[in-house]
Amino acid sequence: MRIGPYNIAPDLVLAPMAGVTDRPFRSLCRRLGAGMVVSEMTTSDANLWDSEKTRLRRDHAGEDEPIAVQIAGSDPQAMADCARYNVEHGAQIIDINMGCPAKKVCRADAGSALLRDPDLVAAICRAVVDAVQVPVTLKVRTGYARAQRNGLQIARIAEDCGIAALSVHGRTREDRYEGHAEYDTIAAIKQTVGIPVLANGDIRTPQQALQVLQYTGADALMIGRGAQGRPWIFRELAHYLQHGEVLPPPDLKQVGAWLLEHLDELYAFYGEPKGVRVARKHIQWYCQDHAGSSEFWSTVNRMTCPRQQRDAVQAFFEGGQQTESSASLEEAA
Repeated sequence: MRIGPYNIAPDLVLAPMAGVTDRPFRSLCRRLGAGMVVSEMTTSDANLWDSEKTRLRRDHAGEDEPIAVQIAGSDPQAMADCARYNVEHGAQIIDINMGCPAKKVCRADAGSALLRDPDLVAAICRAVVDAVQVPVTLKVRTGYARAQRNGLQIARIAEDCGIAALSVHGRTREDRYEGHAEYDTIAAIKQTVGIPVLANGDIRTPQQALQVLQYTGADALMIGRGAQGRPWIFRELAHYLQHGEVLPPPDLKQVGAWLLEHLDELYAFYGEPKGVRVARKHIQWYCQDHAGSSEFWSTVNRMTCPRQQRDAVQAFFEGGQQTESSASLEEAA
């Protein structure tokens, strides 16, 4: 798949997730097989561009190309200004957020709330595309509500406005993350537009990845929650899609090594006090499928010292077991 001048290989992209896809996580996912990663969304409110949160979100030091940055907002001119600002700070692809279902984002008429207003969708897309000389992509859902699945209309608007690629999560805003993703709308969009389409939603195993690609005809897959605590999912999917074989699951020691590397990057990126706090959710995701994880989590969640946190993680992963999810992949193969 190509987005502007960039060849995305493998055709597997890490979804932008607020509070998750910071630079340490993006870098690890890229190293473990993602063809492209997208940053956490950056607000179009210029009053917040100098805040610590926004400063960290636009930190792309040492990352591989292309640098893809997601922006969020509801005012076309503010979104255009935000796009220019991020390109000036290293962005090589701008992604527009029209998929976030979070209440605080939708209350500001941003994210997936925009899908209620196709005219505003068009105005934002045109403004951003006209503002920058880099490819602009768009992330959407199938609609705002189940009774208003207008994903096909939005896709046509996006293509007409010069959007370079479209990522579609197979749920409406009303669905949030409940139930199962539906892929019929994604398939219909792919059949209608000529730009690359990325399918997103409920892709957690190699078998699911292949099924979604075959059913939708999508050009690539976008992986979100399936990568939380399993950044190596990208190399698993890539290997299966290329060779039709399931990779042996990583043993507990290897998982622990990746997590320790992740922790060190978090401490360095955020500073130790905040790094310890940010690390907690990642530790929980990494260990949730392992025996004894509940007891371990209740203990490590109270730790405030990075050395203590790191030592506890190292001790927990010294076993050599494999996760239940990895074992199930072996059985499925």
